[in-house]
Amino acid sequence: MVTTLSQTIAVNIPKKINLKISHEQFIELALVNRDLQLERTATGELIVMAPTQSATGNRNSSITGQLWSWNYQTKLGKTFDSSSGFHLPNGSSRSPDAAWVKQERWDALTTEQQETFAPLCPDFVVELRSKNDTISELQKKMKEYQSNGARLGWLIDTKNQKVEIYRQNQEVEILENPNSLSGEDVLPGFILDLTEVWY
Repeated sequence: MVTTLSQTIAVNIPKKINLKISHEQFIELALVNRDLQLERTATGELIVMAPTQSATGNRNSSITGQLWSWNYQTKLGKTFDSSSGFHLPNGSSRSPDAAWVKQERWDALTTEQQETFAPLCPDFVVELRSKNDTISELQKKMKEYQSNGARLGWLIDTKNQKVEIYRQNQEVEILENPNSLSGEDVLPGFILDLTEVWY
C-alpha cells in the first residue's frame, strides 16, 4: 500500500527549541524543501528562516546584480545569491546574501561537490540586515565566515546605514553611511554602489 500526502503542512519551530541534524540529513531536508530558507550551525542545529521581505529582496538584488556584472567582465570567479548554500570547514551550512568564490577554488571541486552545498567557505560574503535580524546574530555569522577562511566580508546594516568590514587577521572596520564599498584586492576593481541599497 502506497500512501501519498495530499497537502503540505507548515511547521513553526520556536527559537527556544533546537533541532539537531547531521549534514547528510540537512542536505536531504533541503532537497525536499526547496522553498524554505534553511541553515545549519556547526553543532547541527537547524535554522529555519522566514522568506526575505520585498524591500530587503530588492536591496539584495542590487548587490548581487552589481557583483555579477563585475564578475561577468573580469571572469575571476563565480558569484552566488542568497539561495546558494555552502558547507563550511567547521561543519555548518550557511547561505550568505551574496557570495563569490575564486575560479581556481571552484574548479578544484568535483562536479558533484559543485551541485550540492559546496564544501568551502566563499572568498567574499555579504550579509544584509533585514528588519527582523538582530545585529549580534549577524556579527556571529560574519565571524564564522571569517574564521572559516572568508577573505573579505561586508555586514550591511540598512537600519542604521552602517557597514562592518571583515578581513582576515584584522579588526572589524565600521563605516558610517558610505556611498560605496571597494572589493579591495579580493575583488579587484569592484566598487559596490550603495545608493540603491540605502533607499
